[in-house]
Amino acid sequence: MNPRITPEQSAAVRDHLARLADGVPGLPAEADLTPALPAVGAAYGRWTNASGRTPTEAGVVLYVHGGGFSGSRPAAERALAYHLSAATGRPVLGVDYRLAPEHPYPAALYDVLAAHRALIDQSVPAGGILHFGESAGATLVLSTLLRLKEAGDPLPGAAVVVSPVADLTLSSPSLAGDEGRDTIGRAALEHVCTQYLAGARPDAAPQSPLHGDLSGLPPLLIAAGGAEVLADDARRLAAAAGAAGTTAELDLYEDLPHVFHLALLAGPTTATDIFLRRLAEWTERNAACTCASPENNRSAW
Repeated sequence: MNPRITPEQSAAVRDHLARLADGVPGLPAEADLTPALPAVGAAYGRWTNASGRTPTEAGVVLYVHGGGFSGSRPAAERALAYHLSAATGRPVLGVDYRLAPEHPYPAALYDVLAAHRALIDQSVPAGGILHFGESAGATLVLSTLLRLKEAGDPLPGAAVVVSPVADLTLSSPSLAGDEGRDTIGRAALEHVCTQYLAGARPDAAPQSPLHGDLSGLPPLLIAAGGAEVLADDARRLAAAAGAAGTTAELDLYEDLPHVFHLALLAGPTTATDIFLRRLAEWTERNAACTCASPENNRSAW
C-alpha cells in the first residue's frame, strides 16, 4: 500500500512534528492509566487504556518507543499510547526499557522480552498481543521477534514497525539519496548505532534484524515515510521477510519524514488519520484476541 500524500498534507505533518518541540497536549480525562494487569506494572512500563476493556478480553499492544535507543519522552509516549489504544481497542503497555549508552545492547532487548513474557504469564493470549515500535523501538520489536522464535517462546499475533532501523550497517541507498529531505540524517544514525551496539556486530542478528532469519515470524506491517533516509530499510525488510515466507505488508507514505505518525500528537492530519485507520483495520485482521488459553512453555534466554 502506498498512500498518496499531497504536498499540502505533507506540509501539515511536518508542521505538526515541529510543534511537538513546544510540548505535547495532555491526555483526555477519560484516559485510564491504572495498571491493566497489576502483576505487570511499573517494573515493565506504563499502562494506558482508552478501550474500556481488559487485556485478557481484548489483548494488549506492547509499545516500544523510539529515541535512538538512548532517549525517552514519557509524555509523548503516553499520548501516543492513548491513540494506539483507541485505534486498536485494547490496553497498551509502553515498555520502559533501559537506555544506552549506560545500558547498551542487549539490555533493552532483554527488557522487551521480559515484558512480553510477563503478559503471557498473566494469561494474555499470545495471539492477542500486538507489538508496535517506531524507529529504534521498531528495531527492538524485530529483534524481540527473532529472539522469541529462537527460544521457542509464544510469538505475538502480529507486529507493526514504523520507520525501522532494520540494518545497523547503514547500507541502504536511501541513507544518501534522501539526505536533506528527512528530519534525521546518516551522521545521527551512525552515532545512534555505535552507541547502542557498544562493540556488538552491526551485521549480525538479532541486534540488526535484516541480517537474521525472518522466516516463521508473525505478520508484519511495515510503515515508513517515502522521504525518509530509512525508506530503503523498510523496503528491504519487507522484501526479505516476504522471501522468507513471512507475511509482510509495506506502507510507504509519500513525501513524509521519519516517524511521521507522531504528528498526530499535535492534532489530526489527513495522513495520520489514514495511518490510524490502517492500523485499526490491519490489527483486527491479524491480531484479533481469541481469548484462548496461551501457551506457557518458555525457554530461558
